[in-house]
Amino acid sequence: MYSELMKYDLGAGVEVFSTQRNAVLPYPVIQGHQVHDCKVAVVDRPDMTREDLEGYDAFVTNLPGVAIGVRTADCIPVLLYDPVRRVIAAVHAGWKGTVLRISQKAIGVMSQCFGCNPADMRAVLGPGIGPRSFQVGEEVVAHFKKAGFPIDEIWSFNGPGDGTPMSGGHHIDLWKANRWLLEQEGIPKEAIHLAGIDTYTTEAFFSARREGIHCGRIINAIKLIPQ
Repeated sequence: MYSELMKYDLGAGVEVFSTQRNAVLPYPVIQGHQVHDCKVAVVDRPDMTREDLEGYDAFVTNLPGVAIGVRTADCIPVLLYDPVRRVIAAVHAGWKGTVLRISQKAIGVMSQCFGCNPADMRAVLGPGIGPRSFQVGEEVVAHFKKAGFPIDEIWSFNGPGDGTPMSGGHHIDLWKANRWLLEQEGIPKEAIHLAGIDTYTTEAFFSARREGIHCGRIINAIKLIPQ
């Protein structure tokens, strides 16, 4: 029944997954109305609704048995777990949220509200658009430069291209950009796991760039297992 779930191993005490096309959720997942901004909500009730979470793109909770998640279709889902304090987060990081350092803001909420230490955290970057597929305009590159990202590590210019979609032009590696944010905040490099799945080229996952903005969405969820 749940064969369409892509599961991740972040250790004991937590369940983490992304849905593939036509997957059935095994349980309810609290989600918000995402707007490509950088607001972080603390989920402190199991009955919080999409309306309660209007305008939020990241969610943090310490409630056991309560799944939180973000919807993506090329954007990068970042799922965080602190096994020491037993706190989790789900982050929606498109290019705008990445530039706004939303992952770091979520880590900050985990630390400020629950006493988490980034050195204890584990993370997974789920399916999202890969660097070869994420062709962007010069203005997007400029946003990353202005925001202080290591541009030579996350940007490439591939010339005029060969006429096929996404060849040539400027490309940004959102995987590396978000990994860099996590490492800068203090999460150990070896504790950051990359799914490495390019949604644009992998039809098992929804891709707004490939299918249009009205396509379905991947649900990327994380839940503390009650002890």
